Order: sequence, then C-alpha cells, then structure tokens
Amino acid sequence: MTSSVSIINPDLVLLDVDAGGDKQAVIGRLVQRLADAGRSADADGLLAAAMAREEQSATGLPGGIAIPHCRSPHVDTASIGFARLNPPVDFGAPDGPADLAFLIAAPESGGVEHMKLLSSLARALVRKEFVESLRQAATPGDVVALVDGVLNLDKPAPIKEPAQEPVQERSRTLVAVTACPTGIAHTYMAADSLAAAAKKAGVTLHVETQGSSGSTPLDASTIDTADAVIFATDVGVKDKHRFAGKPVIASGVKRAINEPDAMIAEAVAAAGNPNAARVDGSAGAATPSAAPAGGVGWGTRTRQILLTGVSYMIPFVAAGGLLIALGFLFGGYEIADTGKDIAITNSLTNLPDGSFAKYLGAVLFTLGSLAFSFLVPALAGYISFAIADRPGIAPGFTAGAVAVFVGGGFIGGIVGGLIAGFTALWISRIAAPRWLRGLMPVVIIPLFASLVVGLLMFMLLGRPLAAITSGLTNWLGGMSGSSVIILGVILGLMMCFDLGGPVNKAAYAFATAGLNVADPASLRIMAAVMAAGMVPPLAMALASTVRPGLFTEPERENGRAAWLLGASFISEGAIPFAAADPVRVIPSMMFGGAVTGALIMAFDVTLKAPHGGIFVFFAIGNLVWFLVALAAGTVAAAVAVIAAKQFAKPVAEAEEQPALATA
Repeated sequence: MTSSVSIINPDLVLLDVDAGGDKQAVIGRLVQRLADAGRSADADGLLAAAMAREEQSATGLPGGIAIPHCRSPHVDTASIGFARLNPPVDFGAPDGPADLAFLIAAPESGGVEHMKLLSSLARALVRKEFVESLRQAATPGDVVALVDGVLNLDKPAPIKEPAQEPVQERSRTLVAVTACPTGIAHTYMAADSLAAAAKKAGVTLHVETQGSSGSTPLDASTIDTADAVIFATDVGVKDKHRFAGKPVIASGVKRAINEPDAMIAEAVAAAGNPNAARVDGSAGAATPSAAPAGGVGWGTRTRQILLTGVSYMIPFVAAGGLLIALGFLFGGYEIADTGKDIAITNSLTNLPDGSFAKYLGAVLFTLGSLAFSFLVPALAGYISFAIADRPGIAPGFTAGAVAVFVGGGFIGGIVGGLIAGFTALWISRIAAPRWLRGLMPVVIIPLFASLVVGLLMFMLLGRPLAAITSGLTNWLGGMSGSSVIILGVILGLMMCFDLGGPVNKAAYAFATAGLNVADPASLRIMAAVMAAGMVPPLAMALASTVRPGLFTEPERENGRAAWLLGASFISEGAIPFAAADPVRVIPSMMFGGAVTGALIMAFDVTLKAPHGGIFVFFAIGNLVWFLVALAAGTVAAAVAVIAAKQFAKPVAEAEEQPALATA
C-alpha cells in the first residue's frame, strides 16, 4: 500500500477555523498550507486552478461537505488539505453550507497510484460514519489517522453491489458510467452513491468509473445482460456505442451524488418501459427525451456543442498563429507572399539570398499556415463529434474542408459541422442487423454522413454561405469612423464578459477565423480582440497593487501573478476576482475592454498574430497606439473596480477582511 504520508500530514489540517466567510477564502487558506509545506511553488497558480474548477460546477455536497479539487502543474506532489470550518461556508450544496472542506490537489501528470488514493478519499466521504468521525476528531493527528485509514489501495471500495431482496418480480441489473471533468472526486463519489442506492433497492449494479486513476471497461457480456444504463457524467462517455439500444437515464455527475435513489428508481422504471429513451445507434447518443430524467436541456446542449468545436479549434489557432508570427519575425512580412515557394524550392544548402533567417522564416510561416488551415475543419469536425461521437468526426472535418473550399469560412464551418453531426446521429439510429453493426461507426456512418453534408454544401448551401461570409468581410472592410469604433466596443465587451467562457470564445473565434494578413479589416479585429482580452488580468493586477486594502490576501497574491497572465493574453487570470465578486468586477472589466476595443479601431491598429500578448509586439501595426489603447483600458477598468469596491462595499466585507488577511 502506498503511504498516505505523501498525501496528508498534520501541517495540512485546520480545525475549527473561521476562514473568512466565502469559499475562495477557504481554498486560499488550504492552498497556503500546501505552499508552506513545500508542496506548491506557486500558490497563486494553484488557487487560480482550484477556482477555475469551482467555476465549472459547485463542489459542495449534501451533508455539510465540500471537496474543492483540481489538477495543476503548480502542485509538486498529490496532496490533501483539510479544514473543519466554524462557521460553515457556502460551497453551493443544495442543503446549505459546509463545515468540512477537503482540498484535493493533484499534479497535472499525477500518477495512477496517487489518483487511486485521492479517489479512495472521495469514496469514503459518502459514508456517514467516516464524516461524523471527522467532526469529532480532537487533533490534526486524528484527522490524518482517519484519512490514512481510507487511503488503502489494497482494498479498493467496491463498485458492484450484490442484489438484496428484490422489490419486484425479478431483480433488475443495471450498468452505469460516472465521469467528471477532473476525474478525481465526483466520479468515484457518484459511483459509490449509486452502488449504495442500488443495494438498498435490491438492484444489481455494475459501474465503470472513467476517472484519472484509470478505467476498467465493463465486460461486453455485462453490458449485454443489463436492463438499463445510467450515464452520470459531466464530460463525454468513452466508447458510448457499447451501450447502443439500452434504456438510458442521463444526468450530470452531481445528481448521482445528490439523488442516487431517484436515479436508480428511474433506471428500473426505464428498463420496463418500451418507450424509454435509449442509447441510439452506433454513435451512442441518447435521445432528447433523456433530458427530463436529469440530463441537460437542448439550450445548454447546443452551447456545449458549439463550445466543443471552438475548444478543439483553438490549439490549431495558437500553434499556427504563433508559427506565422515567428515566420514574420525571422523572414519579414513579405514572407507572406514568398514563403511557400521558398520553403519548397530552397534548403539549408540553397539558402534564399544567402539568408538563413529568411529561409527559417519561410519554413515557420509555411508550417503555421498549414496548421492554421485546419481551423475551420477542426471547428466543424468537433462540433459534429460533440453531437454524434467518433463517427461524426470524419463527416465533420469533410464539411469544414468543403466550407473552406466554397468560401463559406467560419459560418460555413459551424453550419456544416451541425449538419454533419445530426446526419451522423440520424444514421446511427437506423436499426441495423447485428452483422452490420460493427461497420456502422467506421464505414457506414462516416460514408453516408459525409456524402449528405458534402452534397448539401456543394449543391445548396455553399454559395449562400460564401455570399454571407463575403458580404460580412466586405462590410467589415468598408467600416470607417463611428461604425468601426462601435465594432471595437462590442468586441471589447464580449472579450471581458465571461473571461474565457462562451461569449469570450465566440469573439475570439470570429477574429481568428477571419484572420488574413492581406486584409486590413481582419487585422484590426484581431488587434481589438487580443488587446481587450489582455485588459481584465492587467486591470485587476493594477487595482490590487494601487488599493490593496480593498482586496483579500489571496486576491493580492493573484494580482501579482495576473501581471504576467495579462501580458500573455490569458484573460482567465482575472477569473478568481470575478468569481469572488462578479457584480462589481465583471462590469468594470467590460468597461475597460470596451475602451480598449474602441481605441484600437479608432487608431487603426493591426495585428498579424492571433495570440501571444507582449511576445508578438513585432506583429503589431501602430504599436504605440496599441500600447496606449491597452493602457487606457487597463486604467479605466482598474479605476472602475476600485470605485465599485470603495462605494458599493458590502457591510459584511469589513468583518471578513481581518480573517482573510491572516490566511
């Protein structure tokens, strides 16, 4: 058994502490404990990672428990910090605040053994006797001993529970999959909550946990004999096609923790209902009728689909755009016209004009252009993937490639990805004979979905989409005076609204998809988007430096890190501030972003690289005015947030401040 000494020790335990009244203060105290113990060299970065995880979904659980957790490169070794809180603090649980808080911090590349230890703790937290023992512990050493008792790799908590007295004519057999974004805590707690509820109901349950400590897939025979399946996941289910045809109950992972009895009952009912929602076809997607059983609605689902495409597209943008920028740095801007020919016809033994820098610039520019060319296909491909799983990838990429070919651009990629995904999903629902099912996901669905979307894009949609894209481009290129300034304001507001969320990503994707070094209008849009996106972290860094008394100690620490994050165009550096005080911080950031976006457009600033912040200043046209616009927006946002905190200060904040300052 791996020793728990490397996971928790008395120095990481706080008993009966007043942590300041909000969850960021609690997490900040625990993060500082880890940093003081030498387990993290960057407390700011670890706190930001934990708060970013809090933004995805609340970590409060029924029974007065909270398990904030994250995986982060700022953790040197897998660690657990514990705080028994007095008074309790709200972590978003449905039944009220938490008096027990575990901070689970795992390295980005945490080993399987450590992940198993952490998942063992998460499982123990569904046992009432263990939780009550934590509340009665007299010393930090007692807490460590209790935690050590459950961190046992040799005796993992069982997921499968034997059937008890049946509640109907025959005992049902269910299978379930649980998965959360980080795969550390909720995945395993959901599994054990469902297992306990199944045991109580007299139901046989087999659970597959798709978490960070690895996943042992359910046997095909187990799935075949199951009467229904439960998907309790916040992320996509791996190899969902294995469950095709099974009645399904789908929800987020937290519902399985909060309402396991209801989910088991719903699954049992679905098993005997011929009209129940089912996992359909080889693609394995559930029908929309699964949503009322605790799944997400189609409004949220549509947003998830589009964000999936944008999220997978951004790495192509970042890699390709920065390579293009480096090509400009070494080869000059004229490399945009000659780079491809130089990269193909020249070599290290045949340098163009005897210049290695020019040859290197041409190669880098060509590499970047090739990576950048995947932007729209990746967007469409992963939109389709989000709808139809793996069988949707090929038709989605095909749709994106056609969109580029016919001139449909970014808009064409979105439309084509949606058509490809829903076509693949529709084909997957066709009842195929057993001998053909194996070919469905790898041959039949990609072939016919690609054919359908390709024909539609070429014969019906291509020219209208190209006309829309061309009209939008011409409209943007023809903007002048107040019109272009209004566009800058809108882009600035969008970039600062949700700091890396869907609105921010929509503005960024709009700019990057249309980026063309030969089109001045697209370069101005790119400049406005990047400059406005740099404002939030820089403004919070400035505000917390100028008026530190208005901010908690963890926020002041975040402010020091936010200088570099903002300079690097990482808008998420302001998330800890926005999460703690959204009403005053977010409008202030939007004000600064609008100022910067308007000034960028007014001063005709351009940008030929889609990412990099201060590291791509060489790719900025009218650099001085770029800096002026950035400084003006930063100062405006900082002044706004200082004024908001100074003159709209909650009464309770004055009482919280001393406790926070001792973190």
